[in-house]
Amino acid sequence: MSHSNPSPATTPVEFAAPTFREAFLVWLKIGFLSFGGPAGQIALMHRMLVDERKWISETRFLHALNYCMLLPGPEAQQLAVYVGWLLHKTWGGFIAGLLFILPGFLLMTGIAALYVSFGELDWMQGLLFGMQAATLAIVIEAVLRVGKRALKTRALYAMAGVSFVAIFAFGVPFPVIVLMAGLIGLAAARWRPALVKTGGAKADDIDREPVPEHARPRAAWLLKVLVIGLALWSVPVLLLWLLAGPDNVYTQESLFFSKMAVVTFGGAYAVLAYMAQQAVEHYGWLAPGEMVQGLALAETTPGPLILVLTYVGFLGAYRAPGGLDPMLAGVLGATLSTWVTFVPCFLWIFLGAPYIEQLRGNRWLSAALTGITAAVVGVILNLSVWFALHVVFRDVQTWSGFGMKLSVPTLASVDVAALILGTAAMLAMLRYHVSLLRTLLVCALAGLALRLLSM
Repeated sequence: MSHSNPSPATTPVEFAAPTFREAFLVWLKIGFLSFGGPAGQIALMHRMLVDERKWISETRFLHALNYCMLLPGPEAQQLAVYVGWLLHKTWGGFIAGLLFILPGFLLMTGIAALYVSFGELDWMQGLLFGMQAATLAIVIEAVLRVGKRALKTRALYAMAGVSFVAIFAFGVPFPVIVLMAGLIGLAAARWRPALVKTGGAKADDIDREPVPEHARPRAAWLLKVLVIGLALWSVPVLLLWLLAGPDNVYTQESLFFSKMAVVTFGGAYAVLAYMAQQAVEHYGWLAPGEMVQGLALAETTPGPLILVLTYVGFLGAYRAPGGLDPMLAGVLGATLSTWVTFVPCFLWIFLGAPYIEQLRGNRWLSAALTGITAAVVGVILNLSVWFALHVVFRDVQTWSGFGMKLSVPTLASVDVAALILGTAAMLAMLRYHVSLLRTLLVCALAGLALRLLSM
């Protein structure tokens, strides 16, 4: 009896499980290189975890991303928690999520401390300017790579396009887009399955990766996670309320940013305007110009964009230290604000991911998530366009008409240096395959040189 070798198209891809030490070092690297907002961060993780190391499959990565897109909070950080949890259980998720935000938190705290001590930070802004321009390459690569692999039919391309137009031009809320995409996916699975076909046998084989034992829901463990997570989140807030009173700056920061943690659906962009308005006009933690500078710094530092709250928390507490040394008060304010914002992010993943993993092979859920994946590509494209416009142009206006709100750049405000650096970074990475780290370093030094020469 003869045996034939399986064809390349049906041979399952082998995924190598990393050691905890290997994963730790990679998560640390991702934390330091996670520039470019959610689009760049998702692209970076996809490149390092799926393409280069093959620690997780394409479909499993997108499955996790779809779930994270439905949650309040920074989706890229929650994706890191999800993948870390899949690879190395709870500690793996904790380390992945912590290292994703730690470099950005330390940098934003340090920048805030330098700002209140010395004022302008031209040299730091020069370095970050160069890195921001280089991140254009990461952002564009994200759309190309994820789009190419996730959009397998014309119908999915159309859904991605409609999603982009809906959020970019009409400001349709992200949860509405996700809900509609999921319903369309379900309807297609019922009446026209070919419209949401995600791939051939190779993709199906990847989808049959076994669910790890620790990823199966267990009521006792989930109850333990719920109790510990809620305690870590709420006890500091409650103690501050009881001991310091509702008008204390630490109490105000803990309550305000706890609220932000549960309403930031669709990423930080959806609530940044509200957060800036409240921090400046209602609480008076910082001046309008300082808020604009904080947003610019958050966009050019690693980690989630919502880490601007670290800067806000620092300045708010620094200026109302309540008997403490102002610098120590600032660090406490920055830490507290970051703590109450990100503890819930871990909680959502540890509670929900086991159920999402159990449903991964469900035909109806797969169809709904395939539709959501297409919509997410459109959302990533929207984030990429928004990021590119604000990097290349100094002035971006909002045009309203016919029910639309469009971001329109002032052509005369083009930043030639950013355009040249961004184009060079794209050529280096996409055409000549220069490493991400080397590209960022060269662009950072170029940005620093340009800033110093212009002083």
